[in-house]
Amino acid sequence: MTVAPRRAEAYRTQNWKLEKPAARGRGGIVVSQNHEAAAAGAAILEAGGNAADAAVATAFALAAVEPWNSGLGGIGFGVVLKAGESKAEVVDFGPVAPRRADPADYPLTGEMKLDFFAWPGVVGDRNIHGPLSFCIPSSVAGYKTLKERFGTTMPVSELLQPAIALARRGLALDWYTTLKIASSASVLRLYEESARIYLPDGLPPVPPYQGVPGFRPLGNLAATLEQLAKAGLDDFYRGELAGRLAADTAAAGGVVDAQDLADCVASVREAPVIDWRGTHRIHTAGGLTAAPTLQAVIEGMAKSRPAAGGPDAAWFARLAQVMREAYSSRLEGLGAAQAAKEPGETCTTHLTVVDREGNLVALTTTLLSSMGSRYVLPETGVLMNNGMMWFDPRPGSANAIAPGARPLCNMCPVVVTPADGGWPRHAAGASGGRRILASVYQTLAFTLDCGMSLEEAAHQPRIDVSGPDGASADARLPEETLDALAAAGPLTVVEHGVLPLNFACPNIIRAEKGAAEGISDAASPWSAAVAAK
Repeated sequence: MTVAPRRAEAYRTQNWKLEKPAARGRGGIVVSQNHEAAAAGAAILEAGGNAADAAVATAFALAAVEPWNSGLGGIGFGVVLKAGESKAEVVDFGPVAPRRADPADYPLTGEMKLDFFAWPGVVGDRNIHGPLSFCIPSSVAGYKTLKERFGTTMPVSELLQPAIALARRGLALDWYTTLKIASSASVLRLYEESARIYLPDGLPPVPPYQGVPGFRPLGNLAATLEQLAKAGLDDFYRGELAGRLAADTAAAGGVVDAQDLADCVASVREAPVIDWRGTHRIHTAGGLTAAPTLQAVIEGMAKSRPAAGGPDAAWFARLAQVMREAYSSRLEGLGAAQAAKEPGETCTTHLTVVDREGNLVALTTTLLSSMGSRYVLPETGVLMNNGMMWFDPRPGSANAIAPGARPLCNMCPVVVTPADGGWPRHAAGASGGRRILASVYQTLAFTLDCGMSLEEAAHQPRIDVSGPDGASADARLPEETLDALAAAGPLTVVEHGVLPLNFACPNIIRAEKGAAEGISDAASPWSAAVAAK
């Protein structure tokens, strides 16, 4: 007699045990989804820069070494806490639609999208890729504000040198690059400069069968970074580069124009704070990020504290229920996006930095989709975002396309202080679309409630709840936990691997006075924490 399995086993592609070390030191820590970018930031700390300087250098370096996740054409949010203060501030350079955004440019097909959306598809997917998918690229404005408001007197040109060197060298052609480019190849091939850079001979680049991977030129990106180093970051919005960006976009048929660029600025405000059991304060980016939903989850879990040894089955089951309820409220009634259903498959990057004085930066930036709009502007080498995908294309709907509109997004950078304003302090965040929230909450719970070390927290199996309809669980969780989750609601058991991406990629720093440690996502092949000497 054949007995049917109680639960379908997750298909495994990785039959190994992953371990990733934390970095520790007194000179500061930079954690990033790419080791070379983190090393660039650590070098800035060693040269006398502070956490804000290092974060800016790391963010620019990521444009050259991890172009599918972030870059000059992106958007984002940062949370910054100065060492001598107990209140953090937000650098807001979130998504904004261009002033000439017109719903009529996005005619509906009459069919529903079955991948990212719960709203109708658009003819030609022009809200997902190509020049009409661009929101105003605000990342450079965000980095400029971060540097000017919180950085040292170290020149911007010095902060850009690692990014320039990496862009001149080109993109590493290893297996992970092949995987990421191949995932977007069907759309990259539609756009001439994108195809020229990323699809040599019409195919994704592959590493040699043996030996050392080579490097792929990134068009005019290095020249653009050199121009920023020479003319200053404002040139991107009100100078020679702004003219090239506007001309390239207009020639392609996009509507982001010189006025959009000239009006683009990042804002700074006090970070909203969430109470964590009366013991800690979570400083967030607030607004239309995932922060209000994080607060709902924290409040819903207030009476469900996990055991010191680690979360048990009952805790995970309760978390799944609370997160489903929080997402139901988010998608039904939060601000201007009350009826919108957010995209779940996004590619973002998160970096965290602490310097030797204890200044902390948690910075999340994104192009939205992997490779964003998939459109590289030829004169500048800038890969543009596809932020218009965040909007509901139905005219008159909540979160609708409109000039200057701001959509709901998933980013969730946080800084954590003890309730008394003392030490240790933490900075954290993640990439991974709707999955960001679950990973940030669990990372905080593992460290603040369970007392796990950063290495223990980074390797602890997690669950994900990305909407109101069900949960997914890491197949490594105990059977008792999987049973409890299945009893609490619809459950899918999945592998935590590189791709398919089933969980977000968090990283975290813990800072004491005079010492710090940090760790990156254990399953991300390129990520790393690097300590400054």
